[in-house]
Amino acid sequence: MESPRKRLNYRSIGLLLWFSLYLSIFSFSLQVVAVKPITQLKLNSQILQESIIKLVNENPKAGWKADMNSRFSNYTVGQFKHLLGVKPTPYGDLKNIPVISHPKTLKLPNHFDARTAWPQCSTIGKILDQGHCGSCWAFGAVESLSDRFCIHFGMNISLSVNDLLACCGFMCGGGCDGGYPIYAWRYFVHHGVVTDECDPYFDNTGCSHPGCEPAYPTPRCERKCVNENLLWKESKHFGVSAYRIHSDPYNIMTEVYKNGPVEVAFTVYEDFAHYKSGVYKHVMGGVMGGHAVKLIGWGTTEDGEDYWLLANQWNRNWGDDGYFMMKRGTNECGIEEDVVAGLPSTKNLIKELPSVDAARDVSI
Repeated sequence: MESPRKRLNYRSIGLLLWFSLYLSIFSFSLQVVAVKPITQLKLNSQILQESIIKLVNENPKAGWKADMNSRFSNYTVGQFKHLLGVKPTPYGDLKNIPVISHPKTLKLPNHFDARTAWPQCSTIGKILDQGHCGSCWAFGAVESLSDRFCIHFGMNISLSVNDLLACCGFMCGGGCDGGYPIYAWRYFVHHGVVTDECDPYFDNTGCSHPGCEPAYPTPRCERKCVNENLLWKESKHFGVSAYRIHSDPYNIMTEVYKNGPVEVAFTVYEDFAHYKSGVYKHVMGGVMGGHAVKLIGWGTTEDGEDYWLLANQWNRNWGDDGYFMMKRGTNECGIEEDVVAGLPSTKNLIKELPSVDAARDVSI
């Protein structure tokens, strides 16, 4: 008859073998999804490379032109990577986020540009600068919501990136070290966002000033307007919803056509830093990180290539005066699978908009 001690040893060995197998499987899954580590030598090298420009511009199938964008003339790979602040939404959280689809009943134009569709909305055509903070996730959200307040309520206001960046806290991610676009829109619903006049962006000189370091700290949440004539609570503007948009291009186009610009996130490769004009498609270079921008329209080139029209927040000395086009309909760099938005609310606006019915519903 086996002793209890021997049975215990067998059980311990079995548990140990099971745990080892679990670790090996878990480690394998991590290797599959992990981004290849970048060496320190690579991180310290310059992001702009003549060799990349040459290879892109000499490739007849590239469809776009590369250049030495002055925005990143002194940037290392490590500094460039720090700007790419989109964190992937935890898989378990995605099931709690509504996904919007639009019925295919609307005939959409072949070309659409939100700047000309709503010319009265000056914020749509603004190109901003995130400086040297990984705050793209906040810029894409705040810019799109600002545009939507004008489109739906006729209000030309610039909302505060700084409020979202500094005050959302761990719910949105890590501030200048990156965040989750969908949780920015949830912050608008639950906490609102003040105007830029009340809480202007902390890095208003961009990345041209001395001490432009990758580890620039997230600003502190002050909850106080810099303009003493403004009150923080009264400056808040709210969202009424936060949702993802189904990845089918028709859904994305309809959402923009009906409700205004949306926030999109995509994977950035080394060659994207060199974009100057044309319809971007990844040609060469390794993965740098995730980036969020504002999608404002679409079209088709004379050569028949479908594209998205997007506004970046790297100032006007990058790309095509701050804008870029990316291939549409093929989920290039994952741009069609991570589209988020929300609708503006009349909450806190009754004094500003006496003619607006507080119960007014905007279209999804």
